[in-house]
Amino acid sequence: MTQIEQTKNAKNFAEYWKDKGDEKQDTQRYWIELLQEVLGIENPARYIEFEKRVKLSHTSFIDAYISGTKVLIEQKGIKIDLAKPQNQSDGAVLTPFGQAKRYADELPYDLRPRWIVVSNFAEIHIHDMNNPHAEPEIVKIANLEKEYYRLSFLAEQENIHIKREMEVSIKAGEIVGLIYDKLLAQYKLAKNVDMEKCLKSLNMLCVRLVFCMYAEDAGIFGHKSMFGDYLNHFEAKDLRSALINLFKVLDQKPENRDPFLEDELAAFPYVNGGLFTEEDQFIPPFTDEIKDLLVKKASDDFDWSEISPTIFGAVFESTLNPETRRTGGMHYTSIENIHKVIDPLFLNELKEEFENIKELKQEKTRETKLIDFQKKLGSLKFLDPACGSGNFLTETYLSLRRLENEILKQLFKGGQMLIGFHDDWKPIEVSIEQFYGIEINDFASVVAKTALWIAESQMMKETEKLVEKQLNFLPLKSYANIVEGNALRIDWETVVPKNELNYIMGNPPFVANTGRVSNELSHSQKMMDKDQSDDRLSLFGKDGGLLDYVSCWIKKSSIYMKNTTIRTAFVSTDSITQGQQVEPLWKDLLDNGIIINFAHKSFKWKNDSNEKSATVYVVIIGFSYIKTQCLLYDKENCKKTKQINAYLLDAPNIIVSKRTKPLCKVLPMLSGGKPVEGGHLIFSDEEKQEFLKLEPNAEKYFKRFTSGETYINGKMQWCLWLADISPIDISDMPHIKKRISLVR
Repeated sequence: MTQIEQTKNAKNFAEYWKDKGDEKQDTQRYWIELLQEVLGIENPARYIEFEKRVKLSHTSFIDAYISGTKVLIEQKGIKIDLAKPQNQSDGAVLTPFGQAKRYADELPYDLRPRWIVVSNFAEIHIHDMNNPHAEPEIVKIANLEKEYYRLSFLAEQENIHIKREMEVSIKAGEIVGLIYDKLLAQYKLAKNVDMEKCLKSLNMLCVRLVFCMYAEDAGIFGHKSMFGDYLNHFEAKDLRSALINLFKVLDQKPENRDPFLEDELAAFPYVNGGLFTEEDQFIPPFTDEIKDLLVKKASDDFDWSEISPTIFGAVFESTLNPETRRTGGMHYTSIENIHKVIDPLFLNELKEEFENIKELKQEKTRETKLIDFQKKLGSLKFLDPACGSGNFLTETYLSLRRLENEILKQLFKGGQMLIGFHDDWKPIEVSIEQFYGIEINDFASVVAKTALWIAESQMMKETEKLVEKQLNFLPLKSYANIVEGNALRIDWETVVPKNELNYIMGNPPFVANTGRVSNELSHSQKMMDKDQSDDRLSLFGKDGGLLDYVSCWIKKSSIYMKNTTIRTAFVSTDSITQGQQVEPLWKDLLDNGIIINFAHKSFKWKNDSNEKSATVYVVIIGFSYIKTQCLLYDKENCKKTKQINAYLLDAPNIIVSKRTKPLCKVLPMLSGGKPVEGGHLIFSDEEKQEFLKLEPNAEKYFKRFTSGETYINGKMQWCLWLADISPIDISDMPHIKKRISLVR
């Protein structure tokens, strides 16, 4: 559901339930409609439980209970005053909240609610049981159109948050696309300029504008709308100069700035990080329309602080990429799919280690272990050798910082550390400097760095709340190590020494945009250009002629990882675990000690805002030189195995090899049913029917004919099988005679 749809549904819900609601007849329908139509819960009847039995001095029933979010609901009729006590059947006098709290106290400990909600159809009173004596929050159903977001706690919080971030990020991408198109039109008006240089300048300008719009909304620049207000001071014709001056100031330390600088410019902070470093700034003149887009639509009417850096980085790059803009879709790897890679690679183990530390009873030991664990998180290093706009690196950074914040929750209470600060302890150990990437596209590499800075800013805000201390984000103090270049030609040791690295991950390039390819040669292999073929040749030699391009990253990783404990996981086309590709890729790797530690069997990989775009089938393979318990995922199921073979089966590593000679002493097959008649004797269904209209006596000479491709794609054919035809029949059927002549 989009935000517009959700707002509309909330308005309709409020209008329908105005001045109505019977406790006995309407409770279930009211809550099911609210959950489904307003909050977007699928199968709400399975999500919420009605008339849940609870044992007091007598058996009673809770009106509704949501186990997933620990919400207990006490429902009253439309005319009931929720603040007024009522007589209970056992003689007690309780408010609806008091009645619900009595139920809650009698529930098993692990079922006790985090929230108690009381409602009379017209109002919903929300009691936070972390602060049970506080006044409740009140949501009036008449205002639901504007306040439905306050009921998001009823749904799974993580899913609601991700959904909101995705919507905002895609909307942000649409805004950037509009700005890009209008600026591009201005660049095209320039005379005697290199258009390639123009496009590069335009891409960098868009990155800088996005950072500024995010920084004003996130409070990095000082106050809300600071960037928009600055732009609004100028007429459109002066915006070009205004931006050049602003970018120069953002790249200057305060002590190096002009002492007579105008106040509105001097108020901006020093950013650092190279984002505003003065290169050959090539900014076009602005129009009133572009100014309105920047000041009103992008600055005043949109909150950039809510974007997901994981999703937005890819959406941003995709928006400004002519190829993806032509297809009408914004391409991004979903957060769910990223976690299919990083969770079994390292995140599940780290979370388990954290939970074990939390269980330690001795407080001093637990604190020491937590601090050591936090330092461990800050020491890990990650490489994505095909990082694109950095979504794998960004989501990994966010995941580690969220885990670090969970550590801080354990260490802090009321802004104070439980036992005391250690001399070398820092509130934040995890840094974007732990993340390394290689990307062949210069613009994507800049977007990746920007996405990581935005992620760093967002997580710093979360940490500030926990430690109750302001942490300065600017000037930027850490740098993502994103290297521009061809990952298959670069020595990865120059990016990060292998003895310092812990994990390699990502989604290396493969071209598969027409659905599943079922023959031996994958679509990505067919689409490979000369440079890519040369990359593959350098790693596999002539033996790699059948391999998909993604195989190169697996091979290069295995070489780099040798004699280390590095663990790697990549998304890949599923064809590298099928048919003739298995032997040239996997035989040497497995013989030389590579172990497949975990794998997701083939599944649809769709990561696009365009629902009509094509899908590709992929596998995820995690491997290393370390023997571990193996995990084999098949859709939602996961089983532990002793080993996983090259076909992603729980079976021995037996590889079916291509043979040119028979297994035993029989006549060799030199060729199968290989047509060499130029196509003159092969017919489709339609062509056969047309031919029989001309030569009806030829029907007995037609036989079914198929090849691998036509069989797989369900397009059976026919052939004229003339082995037994007589010369007289040929003479009587001139159209057959003509076909034979064409074959000759």
